[in-house]
Amino acid sequence: MILEERLIKRIEIPEGVQFELGETVVAKGPKGEVNKQLDHPSIKITLENNQVVIKPIKLTKKEKTLVNTFTAHIKNMIKGVTEGFIFKLKICSGHFPMSVNVNGNQVIVKNFLGEKVPRVARIMPETKVEINSDEILVSSLNKEFAGQTAANIEQSTRITNKCKTRFQDGIWITEKAGRVM
Repeated sequence: MILEERLIKRIEIPEGVQFELGETVVAKGPKGEVNKQLDHPSIKITLENNQVVIKPIKLTKKEKTLVNTFTAHIKNMIKGVTEGFIFKLKICSGHFPMSVNVNGNQVIVKNFLGEKVPRVARIMPETKVEINSDEILVSSLNKEFAGQTAANIEQSTRITNKCKTRFQDGIWITEKAGRVM
């Protein structure tokens, strides 16, 4: 059976970016290094002529979707090591003045809606969090880590059992990796 050419994905590697293949794919670039475990028995990833080539071994629907998933991951790795990913969050406090601090690998939100116990959000590894007055910047070379950290911070101030139109306090994601929400 001849593998259709349209099912093979080819991704150009820009200048200054290097790839190492194995069970984990490693992308090295001007900003740093990103590792991702992309290993599946029916998908083959190779380097050919300054391109990453992703080929399915079978022609089933599952392999086609895996090829597209691996392609998206590799493109995100390339963008991460060349540009990086930045998520912006906005601190909104109308009822009580809350304070937000970074302590090690945690973001601590104190006095949220007048609560005595501070709320805590976990920072993923290889991720930096900066707080500038009422804005939080989450940056990382790994898109998944930056997104998960931003989501953890937003979820830490989730309000339950109150009217969402009246209680609009919290920390909200306003920009996702360059896309304004």
